[in-house]
Amino acid sequence: MGSSKIVIIADFSIIPLGLGTTSVGKQIAEAVNAMKKVEGMRYEVTPMGTVLEAERLETILEAVKVAHEVLFKMGVKRVESNLRIDDRRDKPRTMEEKVKGIKEYMKK
Repeated sequence: MGSSKIVIIADFSIIPLGLGTTSVGKQIAEAVNAMKKVEGMRYEVTPMGTVLEAERLETILEAVKVAHEVLFKMGVKRVESNLRIDDRRDKPRTMEEKVKGIKEYMKK
C-alpha cells in the first residue's frame, strides 16, 4: 500500500474477559492471526494494541469483527475492544509517514 492513495489508520485493542488469569497473550495472538487474513489491510502489533491500515473503512471494521469472533470461538464469553479511527481524506499518508512527521517535529 503506497502513499499515493488515501488510507485509514486505526488503533485497535481487544480484551478477552473472564479468563481467570491475567495473561491474555495467547488470545491476542489468535485475534491478530485472524485479522491477518483480512485482505487489503496492513497491521503493526504494539505493546498496547494493534495499528491497522486500509484503504476502506469496511476493511478495518471487518478486521475488528473477525478478531471478536475468533475469541468467542476459543470459548471466551465476553470481549471488550477499543477502536480509534483516523480517516483523513485530504492527504495520503501511511502509518510510517505519520510517525515520520511526528519525529520531524520532535527535532525542532
